This record gives sequence, C-alpha cells and structure tokens, in this order.
Amino acid sequence: MKSICVYCGSNFNGDPILQKAIEDLALTLANQQITLVYGGGSVGVMGVLADQVLEQQGQVIGVIPQFLMDKEVGHKGLTQLIVTENMHQRKQKMADLCDGFIILPGGFGTLEEFFEVLTWLQLGLHAKPIGVLNVNGFYDPLFLQMDVMVQHRFLKQVNRDLVFNETEAPVLVEKMKNFTAKPDDVWFRDRNLA
Repeated sequence: MKSICVYCGSNFNGDPILQKAIEDLALTLANQQITLVYGGGSVGVMGVLADQVLEQQGQVIGVIPQFLMDKEVGHKGLTQLIVTENMHQRKQKMADLCDGFIILPGGFGTLEEFFEVLTWLQLGLHAKPIGVLNVNGFYDPLFLQMDVMVQHRFLKQVNRDLVFNETEAPVLVEKMKNFTAKPDDVWFRDRNLA
C-alpha cells in the first residue's frame, strides 16, 4: 500500500482526542512511507492532518477544485497540489491516486465521499480497502444505521462487512493492507435480501 486517500472534515472542533487520532494516523502513514492523498485544504481536520504528515517528513498529495483555490483554502506547502476544474474531477483523481480510503470525522462532504467509494466497492468498480477511523465513537450511530439496513433487508451483511471500523490507526492500516474484496456481486439478480 503506497498511498491512502483520507476523507475528513473541513472544520476542526479542537477536540484533543481527535487531535491525538490525527497525529497517530499521520505518524503511521509517515513511518510506513504511505503517501497521504486528501482534499488539498489548509483548514479543518484536512489541514491538521496534512500538516502532521508533513511534520513527520511524509509525502502529501492534495487535490482541490479551482473554486476552492480561489477562496484561498488550498494548502501551500504540500509535496504536490493538483488543481481540478470541479468536485467530480477532484473525487475521481483522489480515487485514482490511492490504494485505499480512510474516513475521519467530518460532515456531509465526508459522508458523501465515504458512501460513494463504498458503493463503488460494492458494485465491483474498485477493490480498494475502506476503513473508518472511529474516533471516540463518532461513527457508532452510522454503523448502527448500517445494521438497521441489514435488518430491514436493504443491505446484505457481506456488503456491510466491506468496511473496517477501528479506533487505532496502526490497526486500521494493517487490516487494510490485508484486505481482499469480496462483495456480493449478484445483488442485481437476487432481489430478495433475506
């Protein structure tokens, strides 16, 4: 695993537990010479993570659309900064550049990116591991909702199990390295999810 795309918030609430988790993830990536691919911002959790990886002498590739560069939120000190025309190109480029995805706490954008790559994995459009770094139970309600989806037969357990849910960055990255994609690819033939 040479690069991991991290989806995370463009805001940061100052939580010291989240700060420590970001530092641990940055150290894990830098120590294992895994390049961080992220949204290219200098603000929020994004900016904190990029700065931490750079402090550890790690490599950071940012991918940001032009309209956000125009708002001066692009990080100026990255290993590489790629500017795209729009959000769709940004997401595609980030996905193309990475060998896996990690989700940190964030808002709507983070969830949208997470579910897009998770859906792509379910559909067999990629075979890259997806892991949630579940800081202080932040994503517990989301995983509970996934269990409800399984219970109500809108989601198969095998597809629910495609995403890792871990609280420690080194454990998460190690599991991602050993991931083999096994989505249920007969969803379109077998409409009965029982």
